[in-house]
Amino acid sequence: MNSSIQIHQGSLVRASLGLAALVLLAACASTPPPTAKLQAAREAIATAEQAQAGQFAPGELSEARMKIASADSAVQTQNMLSAARLADESNTEATLATAKTADVKAHAVNAEMQQSNSTLINELQRSDGATP
Repeated sequence: MNSSIQIHQGSLVRASLGLAALVLLAACASTPPPTAKLQAAREAIATAEQAQAGQFAPGELSEARMKIASADSAVQTQNMLSAARLADESNTEATLATAKTADVKAHAVNAEMQQSNSTLINELQRSDGATP
């Protein structure tokens, strides 16, 4: 009687381990590619390129491009968690590149407006006979 209980318990343990391994394998195999994240990163890179980030934030744009390429490689090797993380990082870098570009352009416009205001003030003072 005791040996039949041990045999039954051994079979139960083997069956449980087999089932756990099968579930784990199925979970890994069924992880879909992060298509939406990859697409969002590509769109963010395109937006950065249209904003001229290559001129004003080349480091960030280059980093975004490298990370999306790495994400694509991770998809090819079925490493979907890494692919999702890299796609998110690429999106963040591209968004940062766009923001830095907008900041540089805004500062340039501000400096130009300040120069124009100074010129107008000087012209007004000269026409009033005042000294600048």
